[in-house]
Amino acid sequence: MLGRIILGLIIAAVGALVTIKSEWFYENFGAIPSADKYLGTEGGSRLAYKLIGILASILGFLIMTNLIQSVLDMIAKILIPGI
Repeated sequence: MLGRIILGLIIAAVGALVTIKSEWFYENFGAIPSADKYLGTEGGSRLAYKLIGILASILGFLIMTNLIQSVLDMIAKILIPGI
């Protein structure tokens, strides 16, 4: 139980770091061409880094609160109606 909480906190913290420091990630890792194409002109990569960070934070909180299994079950039931 404690390991799950610590893992969730680490993932959420990394996600928050990616969201807050998206400009640093953009400068060091470069642009994401598909993000620039589909999310906007020059700001698409920055937006993609922020979205990745937000999704990582949400995933971390789901792991930390042990809700990840319920969410995955719900998504599976939506995608595969026969379950």
